[in-house]
Amino acid sequence: MTFSPSTLCFRGAVTAASVVGLVLIGAGPAAAHIEVSAEGAQAGTGPVTMSFMAESESPSAGIVSVKTRLPAGIAPADVSLAGAPEGWALTPTTDGFELGGPALAPGVDAEYSVTVAQLPADATELAFPTLQRYSDGREDAWIEPVTDALPDPEKPAPVLVVAPAPPNATTAAPSPTASETAPTETTASTDEASDSTQDGSNTATIVLVVGLLAVFVIGAGAWAWRARRRA
Repeated sequence: MTFSPSTLCFRGAVTAASVVGLVLIGAGPAAAHIEVSAEGAQAGTGPVTMSFMAESESPSAGIVSVKTRLPAGIAPADVSLAGAPEGWALTPTTDGFELGGPALAPGVDAEYSVTVAQLPADATELAFPTLQRYSDGREDAWIEPVTDALPDPEKPAPVLVVAPAPPNATTAAPSPTASETAPTETTASTDEASDSTQDGSNTATIVLVVGLLAVFVIGAGAWAWRARRRA
């Protein structure tokens, strides 16, 4: 079967566009299983209310509690409950807080918020390693730091990104030293450049693929024009 130059050009462009689509999909950031956010948060300021969302991954058991280790610079006594599922209560721990109560329905995400008296002034990324427990005894440990060496860990700790501290900001008293009750045996620190590095990598990938697509289409168009002249 023989195809005309214009048909080959069109099919080549469609194939290239499909490749671009797949690359763009693959370049997107991985979804976190526990997310934390605080609109307008700035290092060295407070009080700040942080909203958490723990996704339910069990079809047969509900979430009953979350246990979080606070980053350095935030003391457990400086954390208060702002919002939680009905019947849930907050309990300070040696190095963080535990929040829990009646089991949520299977498949229902746990949404809760806490208020921190003041954020540390010397950090713009704050990790909150968290243990997520279910009514059937299952426990998910979202504790792995995101680093340049491991930008997409299997069990990432939720990370809050905040604006740099204002001039003359002071850092609050550091949290107590972690004990055996800490929710993780690994460090909770995250690389401050991980998000920007990953975004830059994604952008470079997109630019490269778009450039290759442009070269391919231009080349195919030129080939088709020459083929018509020969015909």
